[in-house]
Amino acid sequence: MLIRNSAAIAAAIVSLAVSVNLAAQDNLTFSAERTEAVFAEGRERTRLRGNARVETDSILIIADAIDIFGDSQRYVESSGGVTIYDSENDLFLTCNELFYDRDLKFFRAVGDSYLEDRPNEVVVKGGLIQNWDEEDLTEISVNVRIFGEDYTARGQFARYRRAAETLDLSGAPEVFWKGDEYSATRIRIDIANDEIEFIGDVRAVVRQGGEDGGEEPGEEETPAEPGTTDSAEPSGTDQAEEPPPGEADLPPPSEEGASE
Repeated sequence: MLIRNSAAIAAAIVSLAVSVNLAAQDNLTFSAERTEAVFAEGRERTRLRGNARVETDSILIIADAIDIFGDSQRYVESSGGVTIYDSENDLFLTCNELFYDRDLKFFRAVGDSYLEDRPNEVVVKGGLIQNWDEEDLTEISVNVRIFGEDYTARGQFARYRRAAETLDLSGAPEVFWKGDEYSATRIRIDIANDEIEFIGDVRAVVRQGGEDGGEEPGEEETPAEPGTTDSAEPSGTDQAEEPPPGEADLPPPSEEGASE
């Protein structure tokens, strides 16, 4: 363990003990092959390098490098082979870089991000995944891919609400449902009821014989008038979700999904 901005060795040991005690009181533990602690006022930071691991009551983060900083060790930044497991919600996430706010229960995953929602049997992939746990909102952007039990979907932006089990896609979204293909301006998937709602410029390619037909797919495009709504199953509500209030120190949920 290396200590920067050190004064007397005894003082450094006392400072380190205070840091560990604060972590223990806040139910946070960490370990790594190498640890650096910075105690300069206003720049307090713990740096973990090599098989770094940070764990709270419900969150486990593993990465090549992890920094812990802020009041009461509020913020966690991770990079290099990041894995995070949320035992409270049974979520599994991997990415290149992660920022996590322990107070707000907010995380931002960047670069080849993969999120697995095990209770809902949904897998999400994208270049950026942001999650507001208290708002029950996950936003995914950049080459979005969604994989469910009977469907796959793609687009450039998605909003996912785990508790409501709804998924809203925009940015040239497409859904492949039981062998058929659908596209629209916006698409909403009701996961719990196996319903899909299509809004604006709806097109469909229905494959003859279904997914087990074994013949060449027959294309049956059915363009709709702009602004109309169609659905693969009886649709549920079509009200757009409002973004949750943003925090002063974090980016609010994007308005992209609501403005499509």
